[in-house]
Amino acid sequence: MSKSALIFGASGVTGWAFVNEILHDYPKKGIWKKVHALTNRPLKQSDSLWPDDERLNIFSGIDLLKGSQENLEAALGVIEGIKEVTHVYYLAYKASSDLEQEYQDAEAMFRRSTTAMDHLSPKLEFVILQTGAKMYGCHLLENHPTDYIHVPLKESHPRLKSPYAEKLFYYPQLDWITEYAKDKSWNWCDTRPDIIIGFVPNQNFYSLATSLGVFLSLYAEVEGKGATCPYPGSQTAWVAKSVDSSSDTIARQTLHLSLTIPESAKGEGFNVADAKEPSTWETKWPALCSYFGLKGTGPPSSGEPNEVRTYIKKHLDNWNNMENKYGLKSGIADSELTFKGFEYFLLTQFDFDRQYDMTKMYGTGFDERTTIQAWGGVFDRMKAARIIPS
Repeated sequence: MSKSALIFGASGVTGWAFVNEILHDYPKKGIWKKVHALTNRPLKQSDSLWPDDERLNIFSGIDLLKGSQENLEAALGVIEGIKEVTHVYYLAYKASSDLEQEYQDAEAMFRRSTTAMDHLSPKLEFVILQTGAKMYGCHLLENHPTDYIHVPLKESHPRLKSPYAEKLFYYPQLDWITEYAKDKSWNWCDTRPDIIIGFVPNQNFYSLATSLGVFLSLYAEVEGKGATCPYPGSQTAWVAKSVDSSSDTIARQTLHLSLTIPESAKGEGFNVADAKEPSTWETKWPALCSYFGLKGTGPPSSGEPNEVRTYIKKHLDNWNNMENKYGLKSGIADSELTFKGFEYFLLTQFDFDRQYDMTKMYGTGFDERTTIQAWGGVFDRMKAARIIPS
């Protein structure tokens, strides 16, 4: 057991899964001797749903932007075993409505954190930076550049052009580590999930699985089991092709990369996702609804769909009653820590094909996961954490 991991953003939608997979000895027993789970907000082990394992060290309260570089290294330096860390997984993210500030914060957080670990751990072997589908312009919606970035989305596609390139913080992060790490003994790569499907114990700014888990639980309570539940988005989004990226798969594929890829692949990017071939909401939505005893159908042919956030707000009294009835955690359904309306963005405005080319990742020998394996596992954990009724 020679490897020691440190996860920045451990309570986030992907960070949680990294800690969980390591504590469940992925890819096999005898690899991981320690995992440091760093979170900004406090998180108790009893709330995390992680195994009660002596290898786990939850360390909260470090602000990656606070003070000087020396201050950050002093704050991280008090972590017992920091000098033994071999693998760093950078999954931290600070969302902001001020996009210029978000851009600056993202670059600074990654640069400061990686520099600190390079200085603090002489045993460092690998650094992972998680980027995402914005690399391919998916966030630009109708402006996404189909002339030079087209489906299936490949790691070899060129960067976005101006004026979009100047607004994407992945590029300064990647440019910085490319230069910084070129003469370092440790290796690194970036991984690129699409929309991340995962469990979060501590709430999250963007978590589609959490929102849909609450929505479908509430819908089943209000409308009754067996009710028809139309897709809460647009007809064009209903048939748009994509490949889900569940947090369990992201963690497993990334851990595999960090333990196996050679020095010759230093700095390469890898798409990470559940399947080799794309799917649509047309096939996924009925599967999700069936988990909650509902019949999932397409968006209504006339009128407006039951938009997720609007429906939750309309029936918030019903949800408050459910919290008492089922002993649920309070404040989840309409939390201030959730970016309001992002569900509309993902279920209505993501109305174009954006499927990944998964040849590179699945060339390493991974098995695929089904929709219900990916989403159902998240909903199971939400039940165990008393976020939705069991």
